[in-house]
Amino acid sequence: MSTAKKTISLLIVLLTINLMAHAQKSFFPETKNIGDPKNSGALVYDEASQVYEISGSGTNIWAEKDEFFFAARKVSGDFILTAKVEILTKTGDAHRKMGLMVRQSMEANSPYADIIHHSDGLLSLQYRSKQGGMTEEIKFKEVGAQYLQLEKKGSKILARIAQTEKELTAANEVELPFEAPFFVGLAACSHNPENIVKGSFLNVRFDVPAADGVDGYKTPSASRLEILDAETGNRKVIYSTTGHIEAPNWSRDGKFLIYNSGGKLYKFDLKKGKSEVIETGMAINNNNDHGISFDGKMLAISNHVTENGGNASIIFTVPIQGGKPFRVTDKGPSYWHGWSPDGKLLVYCAERNGDYDVYQIPAKGGVEKQLTTTKGLDDGPEYSPDGKYIYFNSTRTGTMQIWRMKPDGTNQEQITFDDHNNWFAHPSPNGKSLIYISYPTSVPATSHPHNQRVMLRLQAVDGNESKVLAHIYGGQGTFNVPAWSPDSKQVAFVSYTYGDLE
Repeated sequence: MSTAKKTISLLIVLLTINLMAHAQKSFFPETKNIGDPKNSGALVYDEASQVYEISGSGTNIWAEKDEFFFAARKVSGDFILTAKVEILTKTGDAHRKMGLMVRQSMEANSPYADIIHHSDGLLSLQYRSKQGGMTEEIKFKEVGAQYLQLEKKGSKILARIAQTEKELTAANEVELPFEAPFFVGLAACSHNPENIVKGSFLNVRFDVPAADGVDGYKTPSASRLEILDAETGNRKVIYSTTGHIEAPNWSRDGKFLIYNSGGKLYKFDLKKGKSEVIETGMAINNNNDHGISFDGKMLAISNHVTENGGNASIIFTVPIQGGKPFRVTDKGPSYWHGWSPDGKLLVYCAERNGDYDVYQIPAKGGVEKQLTTTKGLDDGPEYSPDGKYIYFNSTRTGTMQIWRMKPDGTNQEQITFDDHNNWFAHPSPNGKSLIYISYPTSVPATSHPHNQRVMLRLQAVDGNESKVLAHIYGGQGTFNVPAWSPDSKQVAFVSYTYGDLE
């Protein structure tokens, strides 16, 4: 074989391998032009941005049969599919559309349900309940929302929408059973067979929720370590594991994260994308309450200790690179949440005499000081970077809300005022913003469990308006501890699923 032919053959092999690898990156490997539209659609997945770009043609997704492009995967059980959808093609039919779909088969007249975003702003839950049947529709009153969520829960299909920076609302639903396996994915239709519509799907997350009755502690889920851009709301998965990880801290030099898993602490190198165990001596039963001192030299941990016939969380400190733990609190349970900016004090949530309150103690050990005494659960204390305030969350109004106080416990004032249960407010390093996790009203105010549809919300430190940055399947372990990047532009968190990982 000539050198030129060898070169061409090698290039073909390399191109084929590259295309195969590229195709395998997509979470939606089944691509199909449903109903044989005149123009073929396509799926392009950008690994760097983790954005799906979809193009599609076809007359419509409507009546007794459909014509559109579908990028999907086979699924056999319940799911929650969430994405931010943007139609990029600015001209064409007013009903060119993009959305999320569950479909029994790839046949044109298959039963299906979807939540569809039309170019004119119309949003609707569309469905065909039987093979070859007529499509039906439930329109949303809201228009123009880009965040879409489609959930299968038993025989029910639920559709939710959200305006940018708002919570998911208007949960229309329909009774529509599907037989396993079926197809779930991303749909695009130009509503004109001569045209092609293009669009993008950002922050795509396919979550398999826990089955009813599953305890997140006894049956932990798989995990995705994610980075969130606090300005744009764009998310990126930087590490996935079938193991259960929790509560990332961001190092003060911006080079690594620290999270806990299986009682141990791990350092995740952001450049290498790899983790290594942090040596903590006898402290090998750590929970998700840990964090780094402002000077970046020390790590506070909350380790469960068996003594006096019980098992309670006790606060220790270790050098940031690991080492022999130093015991700070004598009593338990004590759950660390904040360092003072000068590194001299720690604040934490502790149960004493049957009530949980905020306490303060010297980092080198000593006498603890109780800072809150109001009846109800007070938790999650964290210093502002200037040391003027301690932020915490409290149930004293009936729901869990964010509060702040002076470092000596005086001048306690409420910061958030809504129906959600808001936990763990983390001030940004530049002192301008707070990010906290919000649970739905269906969750008791005193509880922050696993396996919930939660939100991360951003609020100015001196404002009372919040905006939603992320819709997440998570809860306990997602956002318990300080997680801002040093430049105040990003935060780290963990999302969960009981299904396949992206």
